[in-house]
Amino acid sequence: MALERKINAVLFDLDGTLIFHDQTTFLNAYFRQISDYVSSKGYDAKAFIDATLYATGVVIANDGLRTNKTLFWEKFFGYYGKLDERLIEISDEFYVTEFKNLRNFSNPNPNAQKAVELAHKDGKKVVLATNPVFPMTAQLERMSWSGLSEGDFDLITSYENSCFCKPNPKYFIEVCKKIDVNPQNAIIIGNDEREDMKCGSEAGLMGFLATDCRIMAKDFLWTGQRGTFEQSLRILNMI
Repeated sequence: MALERKINAVLFDLDGTLIFHDQTTFLNAYFRQISDYVSSKGYDAKAFIDATLYATGVVIANDGLRTNKTLFWEKFFGYYGKLDERLIEISDEFYVTEFKNLRNFSNPNPNAQKAVELAHKDGKKVVLATNPVFPMTAQLERMSWSGLSEGDFDLITSYENSCFCKPNPKYFIEVCKKIDVNPQNAIIIGNDEREDMKCGSEAGLMGFLATDCRIMAKDFLWTGQRGTFEQSLRILNMI
């Protein structure tokens, strides 16, 4: 990689990057498990999932006026048809007690810890730039599947602390503002051509496409640096 600019921050995607899995398989398992949990509490699982999908779609397009969490539950209950705060408690309980079982549908990235360690050299900021549609509890659980913990990052995006989502470039701009780094001096390492490469480059970041679990975009072809996640270690050694 020709380094035409100084890199002061490294942003890592999570799903398909720091942990390996097939996104469709993982999400199907997630919806099965949360449906079963909601049903076990006496609620209509289909109504819960339908409201969740609707609210998540709205959150993906968040305009930045409120956090993703606030917007999610506002739209969730609007679609669900009534305010029942017990559902928020049930959701929180699920992420604490049952979400960890989804580990069986993911594989650890054997190079994740080494990559994060390399990213920190020379005082660089390191961010877990996973799409903030999940609560922090879920983000911390998933990163643990590759042996990572909260202390490995200067910032972890979650629905509690974010007001934008990928593929809105404002997501990356918001992240860089929080860590006080110019987007031009940051790099995103991710597996999604649209959400990581296109979104990141539109925000001004450099990008490296990790191809182990590559998600291609129908309307965008990444022509920049790419390779296996293990090959990203070479990039991290250079910056």
